[in-house]
Amino acid sequence: MDRWLWAVRLTKTRPDAAAACRGGHVRVNDRPAKPATTVVAGDEVRARVGDTTKILEVVRVIQKRVGAVDAATCFIDRTPPPPPEASAPVARRDRGAGRPTKRERRVLDEFRAGQG
Repeated sequence: MDRWLWAVRLTKTRPDAAAACRGGHVRVNDRPAKPATTVVAGDEVRARVGDTTKILEVVRVIQKRVGAVDAATCFIDRTPPPPPEASAPVARRDRGAGRPTKRERRVLDEFRAGQG
């Protein structure tokens, strides 16, 4: 498992991939994966990379690290797209209006407190 994660360029190094497996950040077919877990074509791999969880379907098993273009052919990315960020209205001031007054500042602070 750690070798495949490294070979398809999900992690930078094999020790990083092994640490992710030992830390419980990698699952194969909804089961926790150890670094020595074998993967076969058709397996579903869920790996937490950074802040996102990647959901991958194994198409081809490779043992050696290959170029990014070749590595992309070894899996199908089934990760759902991230939700669109809620666009909050931005408070704008007219150019040259100067700094906000004390009253305007309180209104802005109250508005921002309601957003979060």
